[in-house]
Amino acid sequence: MEVKIGVQHSNRELVLESGQSASEIEQAVGDAFSGKEGLLALTDDKGRRIIVPADRLAYVEIGAETVRPVGFGAS
Repeated sequence: MEVKIGVQHSNRELVLESGQSASEIEQAVGDAFSGKEGLLALTDDKGRRIIVPADRLAYVEIGAETVRPVGFGAS
């Protein structure tokens, strides 16, 4: 699932592919905004951790869970 993170005072957004479910990502974002953690920490498909201070988050866009077509005939 694709996740886009907007960071305040930055011209570019962070984009990552995560194996986490939409509800897991939403829970992590909620915890970061509520002040429980103070950080948004997500893991991408390659095992890298992305950590952003919650007070610097502008937005988090969670992509739709879709299965990508495979093969030449997929459209």
